Amino acid sequence: MAARWWLWCVSATVAVALLLVYGVPSASAQRKKEMVLSEKVSQLMEWTNKRPVIRMNGDKFRRLVKAPPRNYSVIVMFTALQLHRQCVVCKQADEEFQILANSWRYSSAFTNRIFFAMVDFDEGSDVFQMLNMNSAPTFINFPAKGKPKRGDTYELQVRGFSAEQIARWIADRTDVNIRVIRPPNYAGPLMLGLLLAVIGGLVYLRRSNMEFLFNKTGWAFAALCFVLAMTSGQMWNHIRGPPYAHKNPHTGHVNYIHGSSQAQFVAETHIVLLFNGGVTLGMVLLCEAATSDMDIGKRKIMCVAGIGLVVLFFSWMLSIFRSKYHGYPYSFLMS
Repeated sequence: MAARWWLWCVSATVAVALLLVYGVPSASAQRKKEMVLSEKVSQLMEWTNKRPVIRMNGDKFRRLVKAPPRNYSVIVMFTALQLHRQCVVCKQADEEFQILANSWRYSSAFTNRIFFAMVDFDEGSDVFQMLNMNSAPTFINFPAKGKPKRGDTYELQVRGFSAEQIARWIADRTDVNIRVIRPPNYAGPLMLGLLLAVIGGLVYLRRSNMEFLFNKTGWAFAALCFVLAMTSGQMWNHIRGPPYAHKNPHTGHVNYIHGSSQAQFVAETHIVLLFNGGVTLGMVLLCEAATSDMDIGKRKIMCVAGIGLVVLFFSWMLSIFRSKYHGYPYSFLMS
């Protein structure tokens, strides 16, 4: 009985010793961890004070973003800004990212809870390989705890890259609200003032004859331009701020039509605007051919031209629709 009791005491002592050695971190290890974390935060704060978006290579990324300990989130933009990469979207996204980072840096709510960083492909290609990334630009949130989840990768093709949209995504992922403050842009007011001046000058020159204000053709043309602009998706572009097009940095292939029905490129709206205008012009020619008092030969030419424009541009429009809505069963000539 005494031997069993002695054996049990020895086992319990060994178990407690192992638990203290391996299971519970020592005070010195905890202090070392806190020192490492403090050094990392101090380094990031120093760089942020110099430049709101921290440029990182592979070593900095692994040490400050991937390696623990970390009690802060890092929003990283993976991009390819070098001229030989010819990534126009990367430059546009970088401008918006800089606006967002500056808004956070000079905000009264600025803390060390979140930092902004950038990894350029030519400076950190090993990081792209490590993350199996083959497109740019890409925004990823590396949270304070754990690894990035699916929602921590920003849906650029759906939301666009405007600073306001990225700020909303950051608020969803980190609970940090950033009020975007853009530098003043006087181009819009200047253009509006110039337009009003031109209109005012024309009205003044024609003040003795104001019949042009009642010209039905002029008002119809203005209304048609407005309708074509709205139906092509210009308002969606203004709200979402999508990229003009997308160029694959590896293959160099440029996509002007987005492959999803939930998003679009700016170039895509221009193409749709052109196709809608072609269909409209064809319909106008058909109406004129049917109601005009011109000789029969010219009316036939107008009719053939109108039918050709409607068939051609409507077919191209339907082909865009089929490319975005996969599985759409109907087609028309070249679609």
